[in-house]
Amino acid sequence: MTNPKKKIFVTQPTLPPLDEFIPYLEKIWENKILTNDGPFHKQLEEELCNYLGVKHISLFCNGTVALITALQALKITGEVITTPYSFVATTHALWWNNIKPVFVDIEPDYFTLDPSKIEAAITPNTTAILPVHVYGNPCNVEAIQKIADTYHLKVIYDACHTFGVNMKDIPILNFGDLSVMSFHATKVFNTFEGGAIVCHDETMKKRIDNLKNFGFAGETTVVAPGINAKMNEVQAAMGLLQLKTIDASIEKRKHIAELYRKELSGINGIRFLEDIKDVKHCYSYFPILIDKEKHGASRDGVYETLKGNNIHGRRYFYPLISQFPTYKGLESAQAGKMPIAEKVTEEVICLPIYPELEVESIMNICELIQKNN
Repeated sequence: MTNPKKKIFVTQPTLPPLDEFIPYLEKIWENKILTNDGPFHKQLEEELCNYLGVKHISLFCNGTVALITALQALKITGEVITTPYSFVATTHALWWNNIKPVFVDIEPDYFTLDPSKIEAAITPNTTAILPVHVYGNPCNVEAIQKIADTYHLKVIYDACHTFGVNMKDIPILNFGDLSVMSFHATKVFNTFEGGAIVCHDETMKKRIDNLKNFGFAGETTVVAPGINAKMNEVQAAMGLLQLKTIDASIEKRKHIAELYRKELSGINGIRFLEDIKDVKHCYSYFPILIDKEKHGASRDGVYETLKGNNIHGRRYFYPLISQFPTYKGLESAQAGKMPIAEKVTEEVICLPIYPELEVESIMNICELIQKNN
């Protein structure tokens, strides 16, 4: 059995050996460039473009500020259609831009924004759609783009879970007008904190870079009311090291997901997500749904059992964003309007998954879930 005193969290940052990080720090100390588009920053942008298969990427201090800036870059106003099933920062970014979020339900298979519900939510004030690739599972990008084209709407993808995800050999980051990434410590690829915006042309890249640096377009020229959202050199150095081992990390996550599926497949009332055909996944999370009637224990019961054994899963995403006091007064947030999201949020728990997670711990987690049956 796993050491009961050892805490196991839903995720754990992958860190390079300290002796590999020190030479980068020595270089930073030597050139005394800590931020403002330093050499490691430039190198990381170039290497990320190559690895991710995108044309342009702008690095940020974190993913939330990147999303706030993306909305500014596209001059989004009015109302934006989005999902209630995400981390709250998705909607906070709209609110900080004085944009009204309009929630629509999710589809039942992979919990992404349901395209069939979007058109009914469009009003004369709608300017964009903000879907989320939940757990790294791609949205129905073709259907969403068709709606956007019909109604002349912008599409910004919250792609914070999708590092390295491809669909039919096309990087998922190449869909939509912009895609926003997070490199937070909890993510598959981390720069301690960090984030990025992916765009498709040089003009937009320049606009984004200006916005994240106070709006400066030159030493004495300010072209927009920008903010300070730059990634520093220490973060960039971490990213460069992370890229050296990212493929191995994702492969380890894949093996963990496969082991979970094998061990949980025979347990009543437990549902997990299978890989999507023609999608290269990054296995950022491993969610399961617990049907209380079939399993015999509720999601919260399983959550507390695991927690009592020092295994800290997370109820991603619970409550729905639309259920938080900040947003529940919105018309689109009213109870009963999003039945699928409301059901999923009561049944979901994400189990621990990270490259260093031991097989013994995985087996212990599955055994504890089985005992609740």
